[in-house]
Amino acid sequence: MAQDYYELLGVSRQATPEELKKAYRKLARQLHPDVNDAPDAEDRFKEVTTAYEVLTDPQKRSVYDRGGDPLSASGGMGGGFGQGFSFDDIMDAFFGAGAQRGPKSRTQRGQDALLRLNVSLAEAAFGVVREFKVDTAVVCELCQGSGSRDSSAPVMCSTCNGHGDVQHVQRSLLGDIRTSRPCPTCQGYGSVIADPCAECRGDGRVRTRRTLSATVPAGVADGNRIQIAGEGEVGPGGGPAGDLYLEIRVAKHPVYTRRGDSLHCQVTIPMTAAALGTRIDVPTLESERDDLDFEADKLVSVDIPAGTQYGEQVIARGKGVPRLNGSGRGDLTIQIIVKTPTDLDSDQRELLENLARARNEEHVEPLVADHSKGVFGRIRNAFK
Repeated sequence: MAQDYYELLGVSRQATPEELKKAYRKLARQLHPDVNDAPDAEDRFKEVTTAYEVLTDPQKRSVYDRGGDPLSASGGMGGGFGQGFSFDDIMDAFFGAGAQRGPKSRTQRGQDALLRLNVSLAEAAFGVVREFKVDTAVVCELCQGSGSRDSSAPVMCSTCNGHGDVQHVQRSLLGDIRTSRPCPTCQGYGSVIADPCAECRGDGRVRTRRTLSATVPAGVADGNRIQIAGEGEVGPGGGPAGDLYLEIRVAKHPVYTRRGDSLHCQVTIPMTAAALGTRIDVPTLESERDDLDFEADKLVSVDIPAGTQYGEQVIARGKGVPRLNGSGRGDLTIQIIVKTPTDLDSDQRELLENLARARNEEHVEPLVADHSKGVFGRIRNAFK
């Protein structure tokens, strides 16, 4: 041969297949006509490709090492690309090693499953153990995941001879390009189940409804997810199950609004109580718990200062939501709503009129905001 294939690739005559592939990738990235516009780049690319194709074929390499013509011996194209080169090797040269080739396993990990779990605000705050139903894939009891009716092993696919993929040859300007595709007969497994299970039809799993239980920790919030390992979908071929995720959905409460670890509510008191001050008992979120025997824990006493105005807030420390995976609790913020009486009788009206005269409030002057301090007010005053 006029060309030394080992010299073309820059390897020794004892080079391993991995060393040959590494050398070819390096040269292909340098010489491919798409990236190298030198006049001789295409010819040199064909030469190193021919060298790689010969030296990675055990039979052709043996003929070449004995001094024969491996291309003529194999009926190739003579000085070209032999019987064709693998397009996967060209892609590997530019993008690195491709995906793992060969038949894929029938036993695979199952997918994760997601289920929404509705809880009340009290259950989310203090935690609860809940049972729920889930529809998932489980191992087929009839074939125990094998997919075969009699539990016999799958037989080799006659289309791909157990390789899991088939070769397609396409002619191009660079020669015959071989591409690999999953075998249409065995779907890439390299084997077929001769007598599929009647229950799972060869999949090794069936769908069923199961009842599970989960512990919802105290302090979870709307949208939090709880992971339950190994309770998701069983994989094909009876493979290991994925995980189950419970997404918490907290129902809206008629009284309390949650903001982080704090609770907020509104309490209405009469005008006289707001003016004179008072002490009130406010139900806490514990009032919805059935496991508390001490009723005092279900109420919190708060002082309303004299002269409290509409919308002012008082805070009950430590009566909010327990902190998730932490210690302590948030606060309960109580907004005061002052109710003005509308159904006064004659005596009550007379009392209020006397109070108004005593406070010189019979004729109230409206309080008008002073806009002169605003931006436009300052501009207006500047022109006065």
